[in-house]
Amino acid sequence: MTMKKFDLAKNNALKLTNALKQSHSERFGKGTAPDAALDRREQRKQDQAKGLVSFACKLDGQLVAQLQERAAAHPQGMNGLLDELLRGALAV
Repeated sequence: MTMKKFDLAKNNALKLTNALKQSHSERFGKGTAPDAALDRREQRKQDQAKGLVSFACKLDGQLVAQLQERAAAHPQGMNGLLDELLRGALAV
């Protein structure tokens, strides 16, 4: 039985798609994702060892802008600045 032109094109496209899925090209992202995942894991382990816990909250945009300005000059960045400010506020 002969195939229509559309069916031939569809089969060729499926073959190409499957070939692309099965071939793992070395030039696309090789070594980037696993290394980044290991770095994140290591960072998480270090944070847990220090007793640090991730804490998310929603803040006013103007307040965030002020915090970012101060954090740029703070030696420990945003985390250090927030730690310092919160400890000071809670000590009162």
